[in-house]
Amino acid sequence: MSNSWNCLAFVFPRSMLTRPKTRWWVGVLATAALATAAAFGQQAATSPAAAPPPVAYASVSELNGILDQLKQTAAAMQADLGSTRIERWKTDASNKRQTQANVDSIQRNLKEALPEITAQLSASPENMAASFKLYRNLDALYDVFGAVVESAGAFGSKDEFQGLSNDMSGLETARRAMAERIQKLAGAKEEELARLRTQVKTLTAAPPPPPKKIIVDDTEPAEKPAKKKTTTKPSKKPTTPAKPDAPTSQPPAAGAKSGHIE
Repeated sequence: MSNSWNCLAFVFPRSMLTRPKTRWWVGVLATAALATAAAFGQQAATSPAAAPPPVAYASVSELNGILDQLKQTAAAMQADLGSTRIERWKTDASNKRQTQANVDSIQRNLKEALPEITAQLSASPENMAASFKLYRNLDALYDVFGAVVESAGAFGSKDEFQGLSNDMSGLETARRAMAERIQKLAGAKEEELARLRTQVKTLTAAPPPPPKKIIVDDTEPAEKPAKKKTTTKPSKKPTTPAKPDAPTSQPPAAGAKSGHIE
């Protein structure tokens, strides 16, 4: 009994780890956690600043129905446990002390631990860790509260047993509903994980070609120094010396004397 109640501290005792049901739920939680981690890794790689997708209305409505029914059951359990007179039961003192200790632990859990867990789950309706945490707490409550109901049927009054039995039925309904919900969420996470694996294989099999880089040089070119204009001088042709004119014979002028004697 003490090992079962240690679950209310949210730690699995060794006795519970040997149960096939507990091992199965641990496997479900591990699979769902892997799927959640892969989903967030994909989301962080593609859009680091993007917010998580909104939860479907049907999922939120289902969870609210479970939590409302659980809240009513918890209130009825506290009232019926408070009106139970264990000191009047027809049993030995040791059994009375053990039953009273269980009742005190149950009431502390209903007032402190259970409201905190349900608040966390309300803030994140499809969080697998918070969902499994609530189921584990309900499972531990069911074990310990069942022992109190059994003792009330054996040693308590008929009215006490009837009230506690009704509460036991409500607790079992909430626990079963949470188990079915976790199973559905785990299936959805498994499908999401398979889809992400397919996407990863597709991306790694045919990587897209690298984008072409286009470099645009918008800087103004530096001004080049102006070239000096060069003037070409006309080439000098070689001058040939002028030839002397040939002597010309002119007739003697009139009245001039000839050079010979007649």
